Amino acid sequence: MFPATSSSTFRPAYLSLGGAELRRRAERAIATLADCRACPRDCRVNRLEDKWAACKTGRYAIVSSHFAHFGEEDCLRGWRGSGTIFFGHCNLRCVFCQNYDISQAIRPGRTAPGHRPEQIADMMLELQDQGCHNINFVTPEHVAPQVVEAVAVAADRGLALPIVYNTSAYDSLESIELMDGIVDIYMPDFKYWSAERSRTYLKAEDYPDAARAAIKAMYRQVRQLMVDSDGLARRGLIVRHLVMPGALDETRAILEWIAEELGRDTYVNLMDQYYPAGKVNADHHSEINRRLLSREFAEASGIARELGLRRLDARRPHPRHRGLHPLPAGILRSPEVQ
Repeated sequence: MFPATSSSTFRPAYLSLGGAELRRRAERAIATLADCRACPRDCRVNRLEDKWAACKTGRYAIVSSHFAHFGEEDCLRGWRGSGTIFFGHCNLRCVFCQNYDISQAIRPGRTAPGHRPEQIADMMLELQDQGCHNINFVTPEHVAPQVVEAVAVAADRGLALPIVYNTSAYDSLESIELMDGIVDIYMPDFKYWSAERSRTYLKAEDYPDAARAAIKAMYRQVRQLMVDSDGLARRGLIVRHLVMPGALDETRAILEWIAEELGRDTYVNLMDQYYPAGKVNADHHSEINRRLLSREFAEASGIARELGLRRLDARRPHPRHRGLHPLPAGILRSPEVQ
């Protein structure tokens, strides 16, 4: 049985850094925007002058929405929801993007005004006041420096929730280094293994190499996922993989890598909710213009079990939703951080 951390003694990583170090980290992070390499695109534009390139985001991050999200993994949503902050735009160009309207459907010169760090801190504190279990930054790859800046402000004003970094894994190692000691839970989505499919569907041939490097760096920081006695994630790595139609070879390669490089106790969420969206239709990328078949997902799950992956995400109502006591001892226990 794996040991679990105590919910009463948990302290987010960034509070251990201290306010002075957080502010220094934020200053260093924002300075990198002058020659931006926040993601593998390496655009090298001066975002401090509000210039932008691939991510269409200048000096300030753009937040599309923030709310208590009940659709995340059980260990994140719990019974009060995950405090999700969705950033606008993206550094990938996934042709099947299910959030196409906020990630890619934008014309130059029509960008929304950015949100200052104090505004994003207000959102975090609002979500904390609502009782959310964590702060969940979605699509932060292109605004990692601004995330550090906002967390520094929020921590000074009383934020005390774990930080979830919910990413496509198209992150630079420089950004992941900035997050060391700030992020408690990394949740990368490993999309494709092959450069060919990454070029076709993500418009980023280097995605697999970048994802492998970033996920290994994330793992070195936080190790395997730890949960508390209520089954809530406190620290560690969650790897997501959206199983795609006709691409079980990609799924196998990704799961083999996870088992070999990260270990069989890695918390993995195999997702079956693909549907045609974005630019996918009968005339464009018709080979993925269909939903995933149930037998395809069953085969993907079988591959995971065959490889010995022991911690596959499974959804069930939290006991507190039914007015019961917290999870009993022995349920959802996790390896300690090494």
